[in-house]
Amino acid sequence: MKTRLLVSALFVLTAGVVAAYPLLDRGPAYAPAAAKPPVAASIKPTAAVRPKVDVVFVLDTTGSMSGLIDAAKENIWAIASSMAQAQPAPELRIGLVAFRDRGDAYVTRVVDLSPDLDSMYATLMDFRADGGGDTPESVNQALHEAVHRMSWTTQGDAYKVVFLVGDAPPAQYPDDVDYPDTIKAAIGKGIVVNTILAGADPTAEAEWVRIAALNQGKHFTVGQQGDAIAVATPFDSELATLSQELDRTRLYYGDEAAQAKAASKSAATDKLHAGGSVAARAKRAMYNSSESGKANLLGEQELVDAVSSGRVALEALAPEQLPEPLRALAPEERKQAVETAAVQRRELDARIASLSTQRQAYVANELAKREDSATSLDAQIFEAVKEQAGKKGLTYTSDAVH
Repeated sequence: MKTRLLVSALFVLTAGVVAAYPLLDRGPAYAPAAAKPPVAASIKPTAAVRPKVDVVFVLDTTGSMSGLIDAAKENIWAIASSMAQAQPAPELRIGLVAFRDRGDAYVTRVVDLSPDLDSMYATLMDFRADGGGDTPESVNQALHEAVHRMSWTTQGDAYKVVFLVGDAPPAQYPDDVDYPDTIKAAIGKGIVVNTILAGADPTAEAEWVRIAALNQGKHFTVGQQGDAIAVATPFDSELATLSQELDRTRLYYGDEAAQAKAASKSAATDKLHAGGSVAARAKRAMYNSSESGKANLLGEQELVDAVSSGRVALEALAPEQLPEPLRALAPEERKQAVETAAVQRRELDARIASLSTQRQAYVANELAKREDSATSLDAQIFEAVKEQAGKKGLTYTSDAVH
């Protein structure tokens, strides 16, 4: 009981430290610092390289885009789950460029590519549709920053893709880099650019079609509200609860910088549990239960997974590298605390996996009754991904998850 209380105290302390999310304004490209290896830790050789999928959403956040922004908040986890279904299971990173126009509160805001979808989602939660009003928006700048400011993988066979989402044509400024030049740069980097038009503005549609055609990408249209399909299921509430309990089994080790980074991730997770819908949190649970989702669930230098897998020897870690409440424990008590968390995690994982299977079957049955399921936002994104990623050796055999 003493050990359980100490572990619980660690969860509270970790979640209470709030650090800045990776939200950037205009300026130099963000380059995340490499994680430092633990001192005196026992490390096993890394596994074979998995295929990489980098996805950047370039999203118009002006006033007319309210419905589609809400749809993105509700469906980003379903989209991630769909992408994670590939064989072999990819390493998935997602980034975001939110844009408006000159004279608005901001022109662009950039969240760099990262497997930490929690922090990206916590930032997405803050976006509200505002500004605009004069029709053309800063599409040129947004696309340029998506191509040039993101830390795109250099792995040659990676699937790298941009989804440009908006409802207005590009504004034309003398100092902008016009999108045809940006598209050329994207092709040079192996990045596919797809376009999603919200609404039916004919001028915007002509530009959106051209952008996609220049890159041999896909273009499709959705309604102003995003045409997202939300299927509430009897399993959502329990999945959301179990997911939060699973998050509480996480323990992080490392130096002060590593602990601060883990605290920032934990703060983002707490934010989405507090403000995300039940359905969104259920979809997150499904994503985290996938092989691709483990990186989001665990983050970097997670102690329970590292010790359980044998990558790190608990006794080899210096006291200052341990989570604060574990430092005062005797070696056997530390071991017991980590083992207790590992057992809890396995039980929660099994329950989430079972409920995820039931939820997916329920959703598939509901979607079969609807004629519009194939034209929904996430379904069309999934179809584009399935075709384009197939050229990189990734195989998708199942339908999209909603």
